[in-house]
Amino acid sequence: MSKPTSGVSAARRNAEALLNKTKKRESDFKLEQQRENEALALKTARLRELRLAKEAADRSAVATNPPPARRPKPRRSKQT
Repeated sequence: MSKPTSGVSAARRNAEALLNKTKKRESDFKLEQQRENEALALKTARLRELRLAKEAADRSAVATNPPPARRPKPRRSKQT
């Protein structure tokens, strides 16, 4: 086998450097996506807790202070 020429090894180094850059960029992108997903999950959980607490407070408020009973509307007599 013959030895690779300096042009081939330089091309290989350039290709490997480009590949490494691409892999790092993909890795950084995936890490950023994971962080955003975790932040969204935390936000969703916090909002769910707030909503459930509000619903529970509303239910207890209705149980302690029921709304006033409505009086039925008087019926109109039919006019012919």
